[in-house]
Amino acid sequence: MRLSLQDNLPFVPVTLVHHGRKIEIPNVLIDTGSGGTLFSADAAAEIGIQPQGEDVLHHIHGVGGSEVAFMRKIDSIQVGDFSFRDFEIEIGGMDYGFDIRGILGMDFLLASGAQIDLKQLTIEFM
Repeated sequence: MRLSLQDNLPFVPVTLVHHGRKIEIPNVLIDTGSGGTLFSADAAAEIGIQPQGEDVLHHIHGVGGSEVAFMRKIDSIQVGDFSFRDFEIEIGGMDYGFDIRGILGMDFLLASGAQIDLKQLTIEFM
């Protein structure tokens, strides 16, 4: 799958499925510096993912600052032709001052066997 560069950062579209509802999310950053995979609360709400009373809220920290997030196991996450079932993602505000709707972190990149080729600007999954 081809990566698109925006401000010299690699992005891909990602499809999430939760309880049979599906959304394609553009502008998802490939981030080897992030331990977790995070999506915007606005995008997640479109497929019915809302915070629940029993959710444990935790603070996540990164270059963009810190925010509160909750975890949710989704039916599947798809990048290009590759799909991974029963994957746990983080949901947060993601108000970083530029158009980013999600982050594919090392948890997903390792589990999927991602191979990133920066010369060719592609990502493949094993």
